[in-house]
Amino acid sequence: MALASLYCRALSGVDAPEVLVEVHLSTGLPSFSLVGLPETSVKEAKERVRSAITNSNFKFPFNKKITVNLAPANLAKEGGRFDLAIALAILIASEQLSDNKSQQLECFAELTLAGDLRPVDGVIPCVLAAKSANRAVIVCPENQHETALTGVEASVASNLSDVCAFFQALKVLPKALAKEQPLLKQQPDMCDVLGQEQAKRVLEIAAAGGHNTLLVGPPGTGKSMLAERFMSLLPPLCEKHALQTAAIYSVCGKEREDWYQAPYRSPHHSASSVALVGGGGKPKPGEISLSHRGVLFLDELAEFPRAVLDSLRQPLETNKVTISRAANQVTFPAHFQLIGAMNPSPCGHISGDLRRSTPDQVLRYLGRLSGPFLDRFSLSIMVPLLPKGVLAASQAGNKAKSESSAEIKKRVLKARDLQVQRQDKLNHNLSTQEISDFCRLSETDALFLEEAINKMGLSIRAWHSLLKVARSIADLAESDRVERHHLLESLNYRAMDRLLKSVSS
Repeated sequence: MALASLYCRALSGVDAPEVLVEVHLSTGLPSFSLVGLPETSVKEAKERVRSAITNSNFKFPFNKKITVNLAPANLAKEGGRFDLAIALAILIASEQLSDNKSQQLECFAELTLAGDLRPVDGVIPCVLAAKSANRAVIVCPENQHETALTGVEASVASNLSDVCAFFQALKVLPKALAKEQPLLKQQPDMCDVLGQEQAKRVLEIAAAGGHNTLLVGPPGTGKSMLAERFMSLLPPLCEKHALQTAAIYSVCGKEREDWYQAPYRSPHHSASSVALVGGGGKPKPGEISLSHRGVLFLDELAEFPRAVLDSLRQPLETNKVTISRAANQVTFPAHFQLIGAMNPSPCGHISGDLRRSTPDQVLRYLGRLSGPFLDRFSLSIMVPLLPKGVLAASQAGNKAKSESSAEIKKRVLKARDLQVQRQDKLNHNLSTQEISDFCRLSETDALFLEEAINKMGLSIRAWHSLLKVARSIADLAESDRVERHHLLESLNYRAMDRLLKSVSS
């Protein structure tokens, strides 16, 4: 009778709970039992492990009763990530390998029938959890690049024979090597957009304070172009945030090529609630989690199903999404900045000769967006058609000089530095108490703002949003206090509220 154990990791959201792979060999009717709440892909490990051990020139104990337990038993296990650990534990239990390294080691890899190691999803959370437990790690070559970027020193093996040679002290496994990270991709420049200086100003404020922004205007005015160029105003991710984002992609089986570039996601308006928020039978991250620490751009906002958009309301407030199932509950981070773009009416125009929609049609169209969802946008701006002569002038080479993204980015970075020094977070993330501390107004300005929101019929959330936006405007101006002109500019960027009021009246 022989017993052996080895450590591995399961996946639960972006967490990697510990799994102890226990193998017991005993006399009796030859069999191979795998217990511990394994799903079908885990149960099939029996055939992969049996073939891999045989093809690696080791003896599989066909004449033994083999029991494999994946503890804890109440944690669901899925995928081929346990293959290597099961194979090694069987070889240790059958005394073909020594167990002197088994308790200081974790390994995550699927086995081929020939004994080669294949990559698994979610290796970054697993490696980080193994580091916290002070254990060494073995991964396959395909997983080594993302493993190395975590800063954890991991060993790389190509097949089961290499791992066994390592256990027998016959071979030293190479360390995981990170790919050389490319320079940050050159983003499209703001100076490419003709005119729309007010919209560029709004995006500058949004980038400085991390505010959610809505661009409203007729088709072809540059809303999508502006949103795409918004990324050129943002700083690269820090090491901590880059690792958080890469861990989410790792859970989805994806490797981030541009490690330090903030993610930018732009799903089609036919996306379902599960695609946007996450979920499924085996919960996976949605678009809001894949845009963690980056930007989620929703073009043609009014074409999204209302229920899908309303599912974003809670994550926008909590910066996370919790997906509940009968068996378990999974939480994914979702700290993203939302940029939306939409037409003001079904025909695309709200006034002038080009308007073909009746007021009732416009109201029904705008009614696809709920009030509470629109309340999550701190900034909204009309992006109008260009004045006559601008296109002709640009074609003739007389294009008006426009600021480049690099020039705007300098001001954005300076404003962000002020916010981090003052409150250790961006203005959009200020709590109610922090708004009182850092966005303090004079008595007359406070009365002025209260009268303004009462006249516009805005909510208390809008009051807080206006103060946070005004604080960002003040930071861009390097002002210590929020003044009246900062409030006036902040109130000017409530285009959606004015549009709804004008259509309703």
